[in-house]
Amino acid sequence: MIQADAYHARLSRLRDCWCPAPDKPEETPETTLLALWWTAAGTPRSAVTAAAASPAALDADAEARLDALLAQRIAGVPLAHLTGRQHFMGMDLLAGPGALIPRAETELLARAAIELARAATAQREILKVIDVCTGCGNLALAIAREVAGARVVASDLSEEAVALARRNAAALGLDGNLDIRCGDLLAPFDTPEFQGEVGLLVCNPPYISSGKVPAMAPEIAGHEPALAFDGGPLGVSILTRLVHDAPRFLRAGGWLAFEVGVGQGPAMARRLRNERAFDKVRELHDDAGIVRVVLACRGEQAEAAA
Repeated sequence: MIQADAYHARLSRLRDCWCPAPDKPEETPETTLLALWWTAAGTPRSAVTAAAASPAALDADAEARLDALLAQRIAGVPLAHLTGRQHFMGMDLLAGPGALIPRAETELLARAAIELARAATAQREILKVIDVCTGCGNLALAIAREVAGARVVASDLSEEAVALARRNAAALGLDGNLDIRCGDLLAPFDTPEFQGEVGLLVCNPPYISSGKVPAMAPEIAGHEPALAFDGGPLGVSILTRLVHDAPRFLRAGGWLAFEVGVGQGPAMARRLRNERAFDKVRELHDDAGIVRVVLACRGEQAEAAA
């Protein structure tokens, strides 16, 4: 059994010295301490998974490890970097400083992508799916795990992120279902195999304006790669390239699905509605009523963008 007095003393310290971050609502003082406790005990878990059961008692060495981890968390080291785990769509993924830590808000995009993929494969199709800016592979892995008929490929500009995504695929037993490549956006797939053949193109891109990246919370700016956040001067450089290039890869009736930053959704949706290549555009809102995901279908008769 967990040592109650030791647990409550550390929980009190965490509550007094640390404030939860709004971008990771699953990380409360209680779940954070449990995740660190499991890690000190030698069986790392994410905050979500750690909350499912109380860990065993710690010996003296493990208690020392726990106190060291607790001190690092209070100092601002992300929980996912201390545990090496982050929960996303029912999966405990490997996490590290080489890639963006998946956020719960991105599950809105994941659920929409899975729904679109299932609808396509229900027609007995083998669906080609591309996930760009894959990071640790969370979106690609969620689709590959949930949609049996999907052939998923993914890419990232960062070699560190690609290596982490491949380790996640192997850890989940999905490495046979997922091809992960290193390269700039859609460049790794610019071949006849994918041109005009993709049924679903997904992306959680960098969308913070360059000037705002250094001013982000120290826990983010100081520990997660700027490459995963910096979306250029206005925050939409990657999104603009994606919208321009996507029609060359999407088949007729194929979907483009991507996450947007707060305030970017309506403008990106308007742009897509003005593109001849797309004939259906949908905006998905989060619980606060903010557009965070945009979906666009390549028209059956539309010409690909130049």
